[in-house]
Formats: sequence, C-alpha cells, structure tokens
Amino acid sequence: MNVNWYPGHMTKARRMMQENMVLIDLVMEVLDARIPMSSRNPDIDELAKNKSRIVLLNKSDLADPKKNQAWAKYFESLGAHVLEINAKSGAGVKNIRGLVEKACREKIERDRKRGIVNRPIRAMVVGIPNVGKSTFINAFAGKACTKTGNKPGVTKGKQWINVGKNLELLDTPGILWPKFEDRNVGLRLAFIGSVNDEILQLQELCWELISLIRSLYPGYLAKRFQISEEGEGHEVLEKIAESRKCYSKGNSPDIEKAAGILLDEFRNGKIGRMTLEDCQK
Repeated sequence: MNVNWYPGHMTKARRMMQENMVLIDLVMEVLDARIPMSSRNPDIDELAKNKSRIVLLNKSDLADPKKNQAWAKYFESLGAHVLEINAKSGAGVKNIRGLVEKACREKIERDRKRGIVNRPIRAMVVGIPNVGKSTFINAFAGKACTKTGNKPGVTKGKQWINVGKNLELLDTPGILWPKFEDRNVGLRLAFIGSVNDEILQLQELCWELISLIRSLYPGYLAKRFQISEEGEGHEVLEKIAESRKCYSKGNSPDIEKAAGILLDEFRNGKIGRMTLEDCQK
C-alpha cells in the first residue's frame, strides 16, 4: 500500500514557519526515536539553514537502546546537538536547558560583547504530527501550555511560550511534506500514528508491520501474543484475534479488531522496544 497525507493547513503552517524563522536563534527538532530519519521533514533543513540545531529523540523509551545511541552519534556528526528524551515521563527533559546554552553559545557571546544581557533565546520547536512536540513543551515548561493528543493534527497554529526568563519557545503545527518519494517512509509514518488512521487500510498496514517486525525483531510477536509467527500477514492477524479472543458474528476471528490491537500495542511499546530503520552511515 502507498501512504500520503498532506491536508491544506500544513501548507499554511509551513509558510508561517518560514515567515517566523527570521526571529529565531535556535531550531529544536523533535523526532520519533523509532523512525528517526523517516520522522524528519526534509523541508526543515532548508527552512532552518544557518540556525543552531537541537535534535530531540523523543519516545526513546519505546525504541531500541543501541540504535538510539547510533542515531544520536549520526545527528551529532551532522552538527546538531542531540538528546534522548521521553517527554511523557519527563526523562531527559531537565538536560535540555544546558544543551540550549551550549547550542547558542556563540549568540550569547555576541550579545555580551554588544552589551546586551539577558535577551531571551528564541527557539522554534518543529516536528511532524504526533511525535510529541506539545507533550515535550508542557514537560519542559512545567505546565500545560499546549493541547496534546494521541492523534496527528492537534496543534493548528503558532504559540509563544516563556520557559523561564531567558528562553522563549515557538510551538508550531506538525507538518509533513506533499509526497513521500519512498513508499517505506509513508508506511513507517503510518505505523507510529503520524498519518490519520481514517485514510488508511488498517489491515493492509498491519500486514506490512508484521512483515517488518518479523524481519527486524523475530520472536517479539510470538512472545507478546503467544502465537506462531509463521504464515502470511492475514494469517498472523487471525492468530492474534484468536489469542485475544476477538470474534465477530458466527464466531469467526475479528481481523479488524486484531489489527487495532496490534497497532495500539506497537505504538505504546507493549510488544517490545523497536527501531524500524537502521542508522544512516
């Protein structure tokens, strides 16, 4: 299956980000640690060129620990400052302020030489839908500043948030890009919930997810659902339905419900810590 999702508000959001970039000292990019490359909007590099960069590998608790380290080194090699975080629990968030000061050291020193003191650093928080930007901002600010949700598209407009005296964050809507050139990128984004489930064929999506999990983490599905992983995707879904006692009329396995269970348990890390793409070299 091929996945694409680019609702009209994303064009407006991209334009807003471009217009506000002149005000910004630092770009903080929130990625999903399970798909660090696929969850990067390629437009951000162009929008944020010549700006200091921080990459936050969010949901790192759901990702493969060894691959978290490999991806952190990769983004550092590109010149970004990198941190693994779990915005939901707050893990790692307290280390961000020191990273901001490190990333903006040259800007702070320039201000000092000009006699400018305590001018706030302005940071734009960017990321695709459903990577946890708003949850991160609330955790970092220590208060509920933004709406959060477990579906894409909750943040619709820009919002400035003061985080202490010397840092201001600009929250922006999650934006994708108009066309996924690589079919696998679209699938990975759908797996983590960055594409609206309502436009997807969930059973077909789960066939793809089953195939990927079996190839990267053999045995995880068998252990979680107490089933054999052998067979085609629809056969494995049927086994999951029977394992979880999901039946429709006529006592036949409810495949649609099993697909929902599989996606939900993957997205919440219940099947195991997984990273769905290897680090770029």
